[in-house]
Amino acid sequence: MRFRRSLPIVGAVLVVAAAVALIVTLRKQAPPEAARLLPGADGFLYVELDTIRELSAAALPPVSHDPEYQKFVDETGFEFERDLDKAAFAVHYPESWGNGTGGSSSEPRFSEVFVGKFDSSRLTSYLRKTASSVDTYRNFDIYNIPLEGRTARVAVLSYDSVAVSNHPDPAVIRGIVDRSRKLASPFGGPSLLRRFYHQVPLASLAFAILRIRPAEMNSRGSLASWSLLFSKPAVVVVSARTLRALHLRAEAFADDEPDAEAIANKANAYLSLFHAAEGSVSTHGTDSDVKAFFSSLKVEHSGESAILTATVPLGLIGKVLTEAPANEAAPAAPAQPPVNPPAKTQKH
Repeated sequence: MRFRRSLPIVGAVLVVAAAVALIVTLRKQAPPEAARLLPGADGFLYVELDTIRELSAAALPPVSHDPEYQKFVDETGFEFERDLDKAAFAVHYPESWGNGTGGSSSEPRFSEVFVGKFDSSRLTSYLRKTASSVDTYRNFDIYNIPLEGRTARVAVLSYDSVAVSNHPDPAVIRGIVDRSRKLASPFGGPSLLRRFYHQVPLASLAFAILRIRPAEMNSRGSLASWSLLFSKPAVVVVSARTLRALHLRAEAFADDEPDAEAIANKANAYLSLFHAAEGSVSTHGTDSDVKAFFSSLKVEHSGESAILTATVPLGLIGKVLTEAPANEAAPAAPAQPPVNPPAKTQKH
């Protein structure tokens, strides 16, 4: 009788344990939480900067600060290169780019979620002083900051996360606020991110998922390079992870197999140019790490996808980081003190 009474209890425990195991498994397979807070978009980028800093073992070169960025650091106590742990970006194409998510804007717009070590009181004081106006939404302050003809909206979501968006529709950042208030769900996140995130290898330090619109990107400056490889729309998934070296992978998903084969053929043509470049510099003493990188470049075609892989030796990364300052051009007027170049900041 005692055994029969315990059966329901044992069954309930097993059901709960199975449910917990399922949730843990789904969470491991789900996109990072910062990325799941983002709105629907045409592209996504995610970077784990805290892990990259740990792997770099403090070998990163110093970052110069322009006056505007230095003022931000002085007033907020926050340095992106030191205090930013994770960053998730959503890219909004103009609506004219094949029904992009950027509305009536003529250029791509962006939404971001930053996770790091913030001093909330100093940050909100800086935002309030900088903003032209402040909106209140569900007990959250949204700071409207004019920036180069656009409005960057900023919301402090918690003690360690901040959302930013320069999308013309204020409902976009309000949606991020709404999602941040809910219990994180492994089933959440934008549809494009959920659809292709399983193509990102495990333990990736960074990844990007991007819709390619070659016709619209053809005359868009730095985006025009995509049209060299793609003649039709596609989705590209790029990832980077470290396993004794930095492993890079870029996979293009086309509408059909012939289109994927055409992408692979074009990529192989460019790859042959890389190998030709390797041969031309080998006689000048190229080191083994550079040779290993060139040798690792490989393009494959599989069904409706074309895959480019490469392996970057960690030694090569260290050399690039340590030798870059030495390769900077000398100042034109030696009598004047050298001027550090302004730090690059993202435009909103």
